[in-house]
Amino acid sequence: MSDLVLPGADGLLYPRDRAWHPPANTPGYKSSTFRAPRQPLLALAGTTSENTGPTFGHSRPNPLDNDLIRNYSQDGTEAIGQRLIVYGQVLDENARAVPNTLVEFWQANAGGRYRHKKEGYLAALDPNFGGCGRAITDAQGFYSFRTVKPGAYPWPNGGNDWRPAHIHFSVFGHAFAQRLITQMYFEGDPMIWQCPIVGTIPDKAAIDQLIARLDRHNTTPMDALAYRFDIVLRGRRSTMFENKLEGN
Repeated sequence: MSDLVLPGADGLLYPRDRAWHPPANTPGYKSSTFRAPRQPLLALAGTTSENTGPTFGHSRPNPLDNDLIRNYSQDGTEAIGQRLIVYGQVLDENARAVPNTLVEFWQANAGGRYRHKKEGYLAALDPNFGGCGRAITDAQGFYSFRTVKPGAYPWPNGGNDWRPAHIHFSVFGHAFAQRLITQMYFEGDPMIWQCPIVGTIPDKAAIDQLIARLDRHNTTPMDALAYRFDIVLRGRRSTMFENKLEGN
């Protein structure tokens, strides 16, 4: 998304384009029928604890937190799978870099299986892959991490529904209640357009903003492909955050 151009002038805040978001209840994505509110939403002021903490600042990431290939290794063996570098820039509504922000990420392994006690997919676990990590954006708002490409996996939404390869992202603000969650897909994956969750998003441009671009200029030869995934926090070109459908 290196060609991303945002409108606006410094100091201005733009309202979110709500047409980018799916309605809360989208029957094609069955879980939404249980999660969608049944009554009109009420606006409540944040509490002091929600507005002031806790934040991530009390525990800085360690050197391996942004290396999912090695951060769960049991014996020095690296995780199995196609090796990737995922990087990008966190931007505000006026395309200004957002430095010193915690970015978390989690994903399935190369076979499409999560390390979770309720995981129901039969693909094998990789003993040297934990599937989660974190990084802090630098002075220019950039984050990066190494990982393996996650596999697609089936899920019990329909008779034969599969999730495309994807990585989940969380971005923290100045307080815990400001956490934003989204997910990233991979350029060229035909399964993106077959996913029932993606199918709930009404605007193709909003979907396209969730797709990381292959960046051959930043690959590591004989090691890892690079994908770029920028995140826009607010405004007309805001990234679609799945936990903040009302706006962020």
